[in-house]
Amino acid sequence: MGLEIEKLGPTRTTWPNYSNIKGKRDCHHCHLKKGKPAYVAIWKVTDKANKRVEVRYFGTHENADYGRIC
Repeated sequence: MGLEIEKLGPTRTTWPNYSNIKGKRDCHHCHLKKGKPAYVAIWKVTDKANKRVEVRYFGTHENADYGRIC
């Protein structure tokens, strides 16, 4: 996951279960495992010119507060 983001950028539209976080600029997330519990990764672009992102959250979907995280 991380190497693909590093090489190809933070927008991963070819990944299943990926999307931008609506209402949050430069924030992305992907559901990594469905079921109970479901896992999600959330990252934010911190420097577009240098293609830097910061992983803000990795854990269960049930505990993810998208508004607070990004």
